[in-house]
Amino acid sequence: MDRWNNKFAIVTGASSGIGLELVKALVKNNVNVFGLARRMEKMEKLKINLKNERGEFYPIKCDLSNEGDILTAFRWIEENFKTIDILVNNAGITTSEFLIDSTAENLKNILDVNLIAPIICTREAVRIMRANNIDGHIIYINSMSGHRVPFWNNTTFNIYSPSKFALKQMSELTEMKLKEAKNCTKVTTIFPGLVKTEMPPDDLFGQTSFIDPEDICNAIIYALKTPPHVQIKELTITPLAGYERK
Repeated sequence: MDRWNNKFAIVTGASSGIGLELVKALVKNNVNVFGLARRMEKMEKLKINLKNERGEFYPIKCDLSNEGDILTAFRWIEENFKTIDILVNNAGITTSEFLIDSTAENLKNILDVNLIAPIICTREAVRIMRANNIDGHIIYINSMSGHRVPFWNNTTFNIYSPSKFALKQMSELTEMKLKEAKNCTKVTTIFPGLVKTEMPPDDLFGQTSFIDPEDICNAIIYALKTPPHVQIKELTITPLAGYERK
């Protein structure tokens, strides 16, 4: 991780789950992290807990379904710190409704957070990276639901799966456009299986295998540690089938 010593990262969805654990991991590795999320009180508590670590944590209140909030956050970062080296598009939401029963508001909100927000964040991060002649790293936290539609307890989790499938194609598009722009920023997509966060239904964890947010963070650190000529394009991380957690 020496390459990223005292560099700057943005992590979306930093107030819980994978995002929160990733903030901890990066700050402990001497990376300065900007956390984007709505729940400022949780990020402020995290900031206090990390005050003696090597890197710094800067919580920024941001509704990722709102383009204005995203642009304001990036503008503040650019004005005060000039550059960005790492972007982790982690935030994601879903609902338990069937698609055919869903409201347009819920459909739009899922797409705004799971797909449009990563597109806007990627656009702004790449713009700043190119302006500063930086070869950075963009990471998309996808899902196994980006490969197949999940079904649990009579729900398919609305359009979560289609939004993640589209995000997979977004990562391909990002890589292609960076190559066209002759920028050597890496692009990595992580496909986790079931992760123990607050998003899935609680009863799901008692009936099937799962992994922890820290497991995903370890994979992200692994991808970041690769030398400049190596790109981890995709990583699939799932629980070991049949393994019973103690």
